[in-house]
Amino acid sequence: MGLGDFFRKQLRTVIEWKDQQPDLLLYKFPVPTSEIKDNSQLLISPGQGCILVYEGQIKDVLNEEGLYTLNTDNLPFITNLMKYMQLFESEHKTHLYFYRKADSVNQPWGTPSPVKYLDSEYKIPVELGIYGNYSMRISDPLLLFKEIIGSKDIYSTADAKDLLLSRLPQTLISHLAQAKLSYIDIDAQLMVLAEALKEKLNSEFTKVGLELKDFKIQGTSFDVSTQERMNRIADITADSRAASEGGLTYLEIEKLKALRDAARNEGGLAGAGLQLGFGMEMGKVLEDKKEEVTAYDPKADPVVQLQKLKLLLDEEILTREEFDAKKKEILSKM
Repeated sequence: MGLGDFFRKQLRTVIEWKDQQPDLLLYKFPVPTSEIKDNSQLLISPGQGCILVYEGQIKDVLNEEGLYTLNTDNLPFITNLMKYMQLFESEHKTHLYFYRKADSVNQPWGTPSPVKYLDSEYKIPVELGIYGNYSMRISDPLLLFKEIIGSKDIYSTADAKDLLLSRLPQTLISHLAQAKLSYIDIDAQLMVLAEALKEKLNSEFTKVGLELKDFKIQGTSFDVSTQERMNRIADITADSRAASEGGLTYLEIEKLKALRDAARNEGGLAGAGLQLGFGMEMGKVLEDKKEEVTAYDPKADPVVQLQKLKLLLDEEILTREEFDAKKKEILSKM
């Protein structure tokens, strides 16, 4: 160590966190050999606070902006001259940890991987991905320092996000199970879901000195297999409703469609090793079934009967000629 370095080390200084980066929540001020001279000045700017650790113990938490005078046992010149045999190093160590008081806003988040849960409506397993943004702040710097930071030199918004994402999946799964939110309800309940997650996550965060000020869900995404299963359910539901409006059950319309497809599959049935005449037999069965379901019923509502004919026409079970003939029959008897 040169003589100039030695004397510079002894001068009282003004200590401040300059160029505060928005992605840092806590920053350990770098001090050579951790010796801060007596009566040095500590400047805390708006939106900042400072934790003082002296001789291994937390001595104070300065939460108000202003200029503070630090009183230590490291008196200029005398300390280091007396410590010549200890390589000019004092045992009176001081560490200053600046922390951010202002909110860290618009922090993006997303589930690290889709969460799996049982859909309450359809009783099938689904995988849900969810994303949004949040704002947070340090609510108790001393608690955060003791529980999370310890001897770290910095603690960033990325570190806080890692903590959030480690708590989120299980919290989300638990809430979905309790709230019984189904696939079809999620998007309509995003604001309610976000508020519930914020409350539950804060119950964990307050234990370590952090607080979510805002928590938003911007969107959801379900895995491909979930979407395919839900689309099939939606198709069945729509078909069932259409069949019901046409005076048929879903099972009846599916049987008719199966008969139609079998009657059309001339080479396919024969190629499967069946009798050559089996396709003709299926055609006769189909014709008999069509006659059965479209037979005129004087006691039935003519409108319902016409709806049934239209449904069968749309499903290509009736030909246009068959439809027109049956329609004419019903209208003539009204």
